Amino acid sequence: MILIFKWFISAIAIFAATYFIPGISVLNFYTALIASFLLGILNITIRPILYLLTLPINLITFGLFSIVLNALIFWFLSAIVKGLQIEGFIPALLGSIFVFAVMFIADKVLNSE
Repeated sequence: MILIFKWFISAIAIFAATYFIPGISVLNFYTALIASFLLGILNITIRPILYLLTLPINLITFGLFSIVLNALIFWFLSAIVKGLQIEGFIPALLGSIFVFAVMFIADKVLNSE
């Protein structure tokens, strides 16, 4: 049940990013649900491979390159999901930080019980 609730909160965060970050647009909430689901799938499958491949850069930058990887995955998501449009790297970076912050707060609230 918590997994479905986190999925719903992630979709709300992606949908809310359209109002706070210029350059991100989502067609409707159904598109945000699909984007949220696929973002979870990409984070489970592709992200560990990318982290392993970019480990030297990540070590040199003390882990800050992982923010860039998250933004690239978020930007790649817009190429997969029809109805989600991200118009450049900076909106993708801000959007990934926004979604991460919302999910971090939601995780702390849900795990505080």
